[in-house]
Amino acid sequence: MDKAQRAVLIVVLASYTMILLDTSIVITGLPEIRAELGFSPVMLSWVQTSYMLAFGGFLMLGARAGDLFGRRRVFLAGLSLFTLSSLVIGAAPNAAVLLAARAVQGLGAAVLAPSTLALLQVHFAEGEERTRALSLYAATAGIGSSLGLVLGGVFAGWLSWRVGFFINVPVGIAVYLAARHLLTETPASGGSLDIASALTSTFGMAALVFGILRIAEVGPDSLTLAALALGAVVLMAFFLRQAWSTAPLLPLRLFHSPVRSGAYAARMMFIGAMMGFFFLTTQLMQNDLGFTPVQAGLGFLPMTGVTFLASLALPRLTRVLGNGGVLVLAFGCGALGLFWLSFAGQDYLTSVALPMLLLGFGNGSALGPLTVAGVQGVQPADAGAASGLVNVAHQLGGSLGVAGLAAVAASFGGLHIGLIVAAALLAIGMVTSIAFIARPFASKEFHHENA
Repeated sequence: MDKAQRAVLIVVLASYTMILLDTSIVITGLPEIRAELGFSPVMLSWVQTSYMLAFGGFLMLGARAGDLFGRRRVFLAGLSLFTLSSLVIGAAPNAAVLLAARAVQGLGAAVLAPSTLALLQVHFAEGEERTRALSLYAATAGIGSSLGLVLGGVFAGWLSWRVGFFINVPVGIAVYLAARHLLTETPASGGSLDIASALTSTFGMAALVFGILRIAEVGPDSLTLAALALGAVVLMAFFLRQAWSTAPLLPLRLFHSPVRSGAYAARMMFIGAMMGFFFLTTQLMQNDLGFTPVQAGLGFLPMTGVTFLASLALPRLTRVLGNGGVLVLAFGCGALGLFWLSFAGQDYLTSVALPMLLLGFGNGSALGPLTVAGVQGVQPADAGAASGLVNVAHQLGGSLGVAGLAAVAASFGGLHIGLIVAAALLAIGMVTSIAFIARPFASKEFHHENA
């Protein structure tokens, strides 16, 4: 990796970290947001929901826009939107402004996220060079999500929840200036967006995510069931349109590879379990162990530290075990850590901190192989769409995890049952990885696949 590539990698990872931090940094600050802006308990959930709905709903549109109009141009547009909305959120005088700005921020993230991954494919040649860059990109996903909880607790407890959003402004400006200088523009295809498909996928995903999140909030009432049914029907119509279209928003040929399809499914399981872990363990520490928001944020440090170390060791582990071997080991350690955590008592060290060491290894090791598998062998014209699919799997997996595990915890005996279900989800992900990813990763044909 030469000096120019390292600079590009820093720009891409810095922008991706901003997105990841704002997904989790708000969680430990929610009580302070509620007290300051007068949210009701039900409305408070929309601080996260509005962001997730816009992020998940517009992801494929953002991915396709990069293919059509140039990924550098779309990257800069998404970064600008994300940075400006962060400023508005930090200065929000009331709940309505905050929620609207969070939705706009989610739109900015949906445009920015696929471009970050696609730009790595542009600047790093396929093979060991790209694998290393993608491993660092995926490790950033693991570190950023857990680091956001730590920073959110510290900001909310010692400064203000607003600091977590204001900090995006100088970082965003610096990344924008660096990106204009360092990033290479990709050729624009000269086509036009399939607006009907874009609206269909956005509406369908938004309805589906809304229904999933509403299950955890009020249960399976008529509105929840209607949203889930509508989302499923609209998404089915979207996929039918893609099958018939000559210039699809989502090329269905991306699913022709069992390895890539397995990677999308396994990623959803992994992120679902881990986001559920963050949500449930934050409550476990504050409700059962009596931690303050600052203490709860710092309570994730054992996991954050091991995640960082595992991400540094990932290239060496990959050379020894192969991508598939590392992936199976990561899922196994994560499942064991969650199962251990489900028995947590009043002793933080033995029942929370030690299981987090296993979870940290899984968190720092799994996403690299999953990301490589999700974009392996994709033709340049489909790079943005493949990157969008990786992010869609990530976002929907998180939504399913938080909503589903929260509903399980509320309905079947508390946080500990939810953690057991999360462990089972990682166990299923490990089996999926063995069946669809681990063996193909070791084969020469996989590395030379032509989608």
